Amino acid sequence: MNREILRLAVPNILSNLSVPLISSFDTALMGGLGGGHIAAVGLGSMAFNFVYWNFGFLRMGTTGLTAQAFGRGSLPGQAQALYRGALLAAGIGLALVLLQTPALRLTAWLLNIRPEQLPLVEEYFYIRIVAAPAALLQMVLLGWFFGRQNAVWPLVLTVAVNLANLGLSYYLVTRAGWGIAGVAWGTVAAQYGGLLIGLGLLVYGRYRSPDWPLFASAPHPRSAGEASLRAFFRINRDIFIRTVCLTLSFAFFYNRANALDVGTATVAANVILLQLVNWLSYGVDGFAFAAESLVGKYAGADRPGQLKRAVRYVFAWGMGLAVLYALVYWFGGSALLSLFAPAASAADTLAVTLQYLPILVAFCLLATPCYLADGVLVGLTAAATMRQTMLVALAGYLVAYYLIGQYFDNWGLWGSLLLFMVLRAGLQGLWWKLGLVR
Repeated sequence: MNREILRLAVPNILSNLSVPLISSFDTALMGGLGGGHIAAVGLGSMAFNFVYWNFGFLRMGTTGLTAQAFGRGSLPGQAQALYRGALLAAGIGLALVLLQTPALRLTAWLLNIRPEQLPLVEEYFYIRIVAAPAALLQMVLLGWFFGRQNAVWPLVLTVAVNLANLGLSYYLVTRAGWGIAGVAWGTVAAQYGGLLIGLGLLVYGRYRSPDWPLFASAPHPRSAGEASLRAFFRINRDIFIRTVCLTLSFAFFYNRANALDVGTATVAANVILLQLVNWLSYGVDGFAFAAESLVGKYAGADRPGQLKRAVRYVFAWGMGLAVLYALVYWFGGSALLSLFAPAASAADTLAVTLQYLPILVAFCLLATPCYLADGVLVGLTAAATMRQTMLVALAGYLVAYYLIGQYFDNWGLWGSLLLFMVLRAGLQGLWWKLGLVR
């Protein structure tokens, strides 16, 4: 079991860590231009992600459905998961491009973006949204590969996209002098390049595997039956609601942080700290993704003993990685934080960020269980449980902030966000113990 977990988790960790690396690299590029640019690229990313992250169900739903079909040995079921996901992703991506202006206005209102920040945020958002169709289709491809117990191809695809993004963004910002537009255009070009690579891997798989489901069985999207189609939309609907709540929680964080009378340095410090929280979540998600693949496979094969064993082992590995993160952040925090604010103009940002290092360490130990539990629930396609626990946790987060957190300024805001993560894990564990997971 350990070998199977590590076979899936290690490539996932490597590929996942390259994702926040891009955002962190973008933040560092803007650090040379001052705290205002750091805050703008962070807010621009959050405004974009408020629209974009909500469609993470395209990957998660595809992984769970494909993994269960893989466990049953159903080639048509695997193909069906890919076709339906791809059609949905293409439609959503085109809609996002067409509705980009109202989408930005809504997120700017939710994030409480200040007037002086809005021009840079708009410039970033209107360019980067062009990549939405390519990025959403890649989500489906990644989910399908994960569901088929293949973690190597997602690694190849993700690293290729992010290396291209790094190189293009660096050139366009530092050499071409495009500023925040260079960061955005680097992402757009890399995403469309990644889509071509992903499609190439699909074609390559046709000649590599004799039982390749994409071409061995190509059913019409409705051919698997009305019940299957209803289940597909129900699972994606519930994961979408869950993800909207998660995105709203971070949107609320940014909204309240911008409303505090704490200055640009604290806003920029929050952006940097959230980058390091992303490093944690994406790293631990390597084991969560392994849980998605394994739990889905064992659920589809009706092997409950192996399923429970996989869950125990995944949690042991994931928490071990979380402890490692905590140690690195605690003992190397000053050096890590200085990477984001290297210029003299950002020295005040670095000083403020260092004050909040303890909360970052607490995140490593207390937020990790909810990331791992999400992977288990995705593998079980227990989308209703993900939705219900997230709704309750979000309500607890808001109540805690308005009852207590708002009176402690930025510390109260961070404490409320940490409580939200703890509530998520606690509720997921309670649902599991009570046999309510569905």
